[in-house]
Amino acid sequence: MPYYVYRIIEKENMKELEHLETFSKYQEAKQLVRSKRGDKTADDTADYRMIFAKNETEAETLLKTPRDERVIGED
Repeated sequence: MPYYVYRIIEKENMKELEHLETFSKYQEAKQLVRSKRGDKTADDTADYRMIFAKNETEAETLLKTPRDERVIGED
C-alpha cells in the first residue's frame, strides 16, 4: 500500500484536501512532509499529513473522519 501526502486546510469545520504526491516508501513521504512543514510561512494555516491507505479515496475518507479526543489520565 502506498503513502499519500496531503495539504489540509480547515474551513468552517470542513477539511479541504489537496493531494500532493504518492510514495511507495515511508522515508520518502516523511521527508516531503517535513520539508513542507518547514517551508510554511506564518500566514499559511495549512497542515501537511501523510497517510497509509489502499487508494486515494480511502486516504481522503480517513483524513476527513473526525477523530476522538485523546484521554490523558483519569479524572
